[in-house]
Amino acid sequence: MVETKPNYKPLVKGYFEKDPLGVAQILETMSEEEATEIIKSLPSSLSAKAIKYMPAGYAALLLKELSNEKFCKIALELDPLSLSTIFLELPNDKKEEFLNTLPEKNKKQIQEYLTFPEDSVGRIMSTNYLAFYTYEKVKDVIYKLRQLAKKQQTESYAYVLNEEDCLVGVINMHDLLLASSDTLLENIAKKDIFAINCFSDRETAANEISKRKYFVAPVTDSQNKLMGIIKAEQLIHEVQEEASEDIQRMFGAGGDEKTFSPISFSLQKRLPWLHVNLLTAFMAAAVVAIFEDVIAKITILAVFLPVVAGQGGNAGAQSLAVVMRGLVMREIPRKKVIRLVAKEALLGIISGLIIGIVTGVIAYLWHGNSFLGIVIGLAMLVNLFVAGLSGAAIPLTMKAIGLDPAQCSNIILTTITDVMGFFSFLGFAVLFQNYLV
Repeated sequence: MVETKPNYKPLVKGYFEKDPLGVAQILETMSEEEATEIIKSLPSSLSAKAIKYMPAGYAALLLKELSNEKFCKIALELDPLSLSTIFLELPNDKKEEFLNTLPEKNKKQIQEYLTFPEDSVGRIMSTNYLAFYTYEKVKDVIYKLRQLAKKQQTESYAYVLNEEDCLVGVINMHDLLLASSDTLLENIAKKDIFAINCFSDRETAANEISKRKYFVAPVTDSQNKLMGIIKAEQLIHEVQEEASEDIQRMFGAGGDEKTFSPISFSLQKRLPWLHVNLLTAFMAAAVVAIFEDVIAKITILAVFLPVVAGQGGNAGAQSLAVVMRGLVMREIPRKKVIRLVAKEALLGIISGLIIGIVTGVIAYLWHGNSFLGIVIGLAMLVNLFVAGLSGAAIPLTMKAIGLDPAQCSNIILTTITDVMGFFSFLGFAVLFQNYLV
């Protein structure tokens, strides 16, 4: 009797079609080699379903290992926006190689998307919209809409363009159905229309569209030509995604790392910054080593070292969080930067004075030495002032010199507060050591 191997392909196909998001998450937990082999072995349409739900960086890692033919088949199953995002993550040689395999129409779409700045609306807009011309009659438009409805392509709004493809108005289906059949669209279109420039920043656009409570808005270029549309839901999702990536980068994780990213991918993103953190930790340890003799003589100082450093770190994190939010929401105009830094520094002084007094009293009640309370109180004052100043200045400085303000600001801040906390506390202890013994 000859044994036949069970055919799992229908089961796999059903799983890919029913839960592509779940499949994408499972593939992310595998090694790159295993995940790539699965993508290679499956029909392109199924592979594309899962790839659509992967982080662009991880999808690019898998796709760059495919043959040109296989890549082209999968690419044609993806929407231009998703494919453009993946293209940005491909190595330069692969970008050119894969781009040349695509049909001219798809190639042009990708190139157009890639010309827009990374944080612009143009990079995420959809080109799937309804538009008619001012000279078209209502009866002709209704006929076209009925034909489109047979293909399940229905919209609540249609845009009206002139002969130069410039946006001149919008019509809703209600007004269209009530108008007489020979009326020109130009006569029923609403001319007072809100549009977003394709080069607009996403956060700014999200604020504008949210303020007006629109669920969709047209996207135009500088000549008012209609380029596409942007949905409020998608725009807000993109802004939230960017904010979460900023938070990850603040703590040394890659912005494109997801919950189930492969261990090798996560290590690649995290290890470099862990080494930076290790270097900064040794810098703080070096400060403590300078005062080794004083600590050996007055051992109680070692008890309060983490207290001073911890308070500085927390105060700095508060300031950093406020400023980072301001940067993300575009709430900090250039002319108010110095004012913001001064405000956070003043908050640090006031907080340091209050926390210093409270900590000094606790130190006195615990150890019975008023000068120990003075030393730790002064150290708190200095460290919280530096923490407030640094928490505001670090992200603003990084942005001013063209660096990503979210990229590990927290690691830099922790180093400064640790070093200054230890140095100020132990420095004041040296000054008052005759009264502390």
